[in-house]
Amino acid sequence: MDLSRRQLLGAGLCAGFIATTAQSSTLIEPAVRSLAAAPVPARPHIVVDPAIEPDLLARARRSFDRHRGALRHTDLVGIADFSRPSREARFFLLETNTGRVSKHLVAHGRGSDPDHSGFLERFSNAVGSEASSAGGYVTGDYYPGKYGRSLRLRGLDGTNSNAEARAIVVHSAWYAEAEQVALHGKLGRSEGCFALGYDSLQEVLQRLGPGRFLYADKVA
Repeated sequence: MDLSRRQLLGAGLCAGFIATTAQSSTLIEPAVRSLAAAPVPARPHIVVDPAIEPDLLARARRSFDRHRGALRHTDLVGIADFSRPSREARFFLLETNTGRVSKHLVAHGRGSDPDHSGFLERFSNAVGSEASSAGGYVTGDYYPGKYGRSLRLRGLDGTNSNAEARAIVVHSAWYAEAEQVALHGKLGRSEGCFALGYDSLQEVLQRLGPGRFLYADKVA
């Protein structure tokens, strides 16, 4: 569901994500150079929905800047805020040139939530942990998986370097549908993958696609 842009983030917080360009001054003929030039329009303020926690957004921006060379496209990024419980929409698609955001439910790994509380308690990069991993990812190719069409991921940090070995991907799952929240107050758990509801996955596959940035983390 697309959200209206409501609050202006602090100065510079979205720099590196948000691409804005100041417009050039009007050219003036030599005969009238003494006249005041038309004022240069101010740089537009970019508003990002406050659903994205500013500290997490700042971390994502720094990771994005570090890994920009691994990306083919920078127009849109995915951000998973695992500070939030699984009953809340916490997977965000952020347009970097407008600040427009859409948000989705996403499941975390059972190894990150062994008591199935609905909260991610810890991350792990270990093979066999069935936990979610923090850090920056680059999206890979589409492929037909157990849950249908899915999106491969490659971890870019030491905290998620085993993503390919662990087959950590973006896929749909019945346990990530909104009905699970209505029934149980939380989503089910994955084996570390970013599991989304079917409709959400279709948007992610269409808009995020291969060669873009995905960031996952939590803040205290």
